[in-house]
Amino acid sequence: MKFNKWTMGLAAVGVVSLASAARADEKMSQVQTALSNTTLSGYVDTSAMWQIGQQNGGNIPKYTPGGVASDGFNLNSIDLALDKPLDESPWAAGYHAELMFGPDAVPGSVTTTQISAGRGRSTTVTSANSSTAIRQAYLTLRTPLGNSGIDWKVGVFDSILGYESTSDGLNPNYTRSYGYMLEPTTLTGVLGTYKVNDSIAFSAGVADTANGLDNRAKWETQKAYLGSIALTAPDSWGWAKGATLNAGVINGDSGSVNSDNSTTGYGQTSWYAGVVVPTPLTALKMGAAFDYLELHNGGSNVGNSSDDSAYDVALYGNYQYNDKLSFNLRGEYLNNGINGDGLYPFVGTHRYGPHEPNSAEEVTATVSYQLWANVLSRVEFRWDHVSHGDSFDATSSTNSRADRDNAFLLALNLIYQF
Repeated sequence: MKFNKWTMGLAAVGVVSLASAARADEKMSQVQTALSNTTLSGYVDTSAMWQIGQQNGGNIPKYTPGGVASDGFNLNSIDLALDKPLDESPWAAGYHAELMFGPDAVPGSVTTTQISAGRGRSTTVTSANSSTAIRQAYLTLRTPLGNSGIDWKVGVFDSILGYESTSDGLNPNYTRSYGYMLEPTTLTGVLGTYKVNDSIAFSAGVADTANGLDNRAKWETQKAYLGSIALTAPDSWGWAKGATLNAGVINGDSGSVNSDNSTTGYGQTSWYAGVVVPTPLTALKMGAAFDYLELHNGGSNVGNSSDDSAYDVALYGNYQYNDKLSFNLRGEYLNNGINGDGLYPFVGTHRYGPHEPNSAEEVTATVSYQLWANVLSRVEFRWDHVSHGDSFDATSSTNSRADRDNAFLLALNLIYQF
């Protein structure tokens, strides 16, 4: 084994031994080998928002995961991720570790307060405008079963449901859809994925709870069980090749777990189906998403002792004009029959009766253009309309103000990605 002159000099005066230096060098080589396939990625996400009109002091839509971005300039999040992907070996192993800082480090994620306490409770580190969260942290493992083997995630990972991501840059629009707000976003558990072939894949798993990371279920009947299927159109489909269909369900308990292992709250079932379809016009792709949320047996956060539900239907369009310029359009309809649960975008009592559904529509238009290398820059206009239920910017005395049934937003979003 070769040593550098500095090591040889220290060995000559008895400061170190060549044997210990050899062991240290061997350990360093092992660390370097383990890190050789590890990648660092992330982004810095900022925005400027202008809420046009008077909807500035009350029940405005939750445009972002943290729900705190509003008029003025915003730091949305800083995201850092380390990855060691699976290789092609039958017993491959790797990991993904992702930290998020800032207002979009949503309460559904594990926070540093939670880690230091050693409990499965989700709390904010400092305030809604300054939080730190483990966005994802899981092992990736492969077991050589069947044609392709089963790939596992063990730890904290994103939900299997949804058209949109918690990461802004992965979405066609800057602001989030109503459907995103209905879905679980982060789960703690184990998830297995089996790829039958290039067109069919299945996923199934179990998590501590169906609603983020707020509670840790102690009995199997209190845990969340999840499953999904992903279908991809083969090349033989012509212009429709690459079209995808994803569908899944998460069912479990969303209430708090008491010291006697009983639960306070309600069960929750989330259903999702989404498609992305190319068109004969190469630059144009269309998408659609359906979200359905059902809360079972009422609970302290629900104004009805029976089951309540909400659903959302969304349509997406993407036109990629060239390598730099793209146009994205989203339109959706939300029907919220869950009374008093604070579901986006409604709070408080219903205007037309205690258990009649609230409903709203929104249309979002986004233009993206790459002015700088590695920077996603986009301008967005959004219109929300309450067609049934509490008005935007409503208070207890102004819930039925028809002049507050509309909310308008103009936003600029800049994200440096590395």
